[in-house]
Amino acid sequence: MRLLMLGGTEFVGRAATEEALARGWEVTVFHRGHHEPPDGATALHGDRTTEDGLKALAHGEWDAVIDTWSAAPSVVRDAARLLKGRVGQYVYISSRSVHPFPTPAGADEDAPVVEGSMDDGDVPYAEAKRGGELAALDAFGSSALLVRAGLILGPYENIGRLPWWLTRIARGGRVLAPGPRDLGIQYIDGRDLAIWTLNAIEQKLNGPYNLMSPPGHTTMGGLLTACARTTGSDAEFLWASPEAILEAGIEPWTQLPIWLPPGDTYDTLQQGNVDKALGTGLRCRPIEETVEDTWTWLQSIGGHAPQRPDRPTVGLSPETEAAFLEVVQH
Repeated sequence: MRLLMLGGTEFVGRAATEEALARGWEVTVFHRGHHEPPDGATALHGDRTTEDGLKALAHGEWDAVIDTWSAAPSVVRDAARLLKGRVGQYVYISSRSVHPFPTPAGADEDAPVVEGSMDDGDVPYAEAKRGGELAALDAFGSSALLVRAGLILGPYENIGRLPWWLTRIARGGRVLAPGPRDLGIQYIDGRDLAIWTLNAIEQKLNGPYNLMSPPGHTTMGGLLTACARTTGSDAEFLWASPEAILEAGIEPWTQLPIWLPPGDTYDTLQQGNVDKALGTGLRCRPIEETVEDTWTWLQSIGGHAPQRPDRPTVGLSPETEAAFLEVVQH
């Protein structure tokens, strides 16, 4: 198989590139040159946001292309149009965020989606991902695969969610643990996303697929316990109710990464139906493996995860956490 990776040097793109190389595929990585691609990949350089940025892709043929772009949909449109006729399948890594808020628990791929346009420039994330989907469908039709990923965790994460929890828990002491303890978490390890996506290319799957673990694959308690065990921490978890956390003005998802309190947002983002992907071979590794491998990777790069410049830094400041715990204790 000949695979073209648009990106391929960070997080999801890197996981897909490494998995493809491990399978013996010929992989071409098109990127801006800021990070080295995995050994064995052929590198082409260009900046998709500039006028002649796709010049390096003017020639060549591939069995499939994987595109992880998450900003202006017009960038996906231009790449898809350029590659039409020279690529067998266009795989766009989309997001379950294309569904409007609120979307009820149990929603599958046929649930309503937000409005979007492949001609858009900078637009909010949900509209950007929907516009990217439309761009892939416009150029490739039934040869387009839309991978609607949920929360993505694992090695190479450059958003900071799991790395923040690992670093915080490794520091030990009293840790604000957002409850309920048995609250289910739905996510996908970036490597499981890569494995399923490459398998889907081999199966020539098309159309939209929700891609994350089944609801309740793990819980907040399971996640934090795995972090403590992996880091060898003596952290003391102080479980707090969603009501107390929200009343204190602490933000779910951003200040307390991964966590969402029960409600409409939780149902929308953490309760999606993944029967379609499970029926085509999706397998999700245990949270313990994701946590252990992410910690190993984090230690290998000095303990500080890379940060995407287009995403806000996540995590709760020590001062805010200490102030909250002081109130809770009294």
